Amino acid sequence: MFSVKLTQIGNSVGAVFPKELLAHLHAEKGDTLFFVESPQGFTMTPYDPAIEEQLAEGREFMREYRDAFHALAK
Repeated sequence: MFSVKLTQIGNSVGAVFPKELLAHLHAEKGDTLFFVESPQGFTMTPYDPAIEEQLAEGREFMREYRDAFHALAK
């Protein structure tokens, strides 16, 4: 389990993440973290959920037209 401390930064609030948590997330300074709502609460991830949806659609398209892609690859 990890804890994150919220701290005042000027007129904003920032978070301090332990190095171990950033390593676990494969994130580093300057990266964007996304918070995705689920029935269990929020999940924090360095991966953009919108990009994941686009990749899934692309995979489905390639699966649907795999014969055409195979023919084009020759």
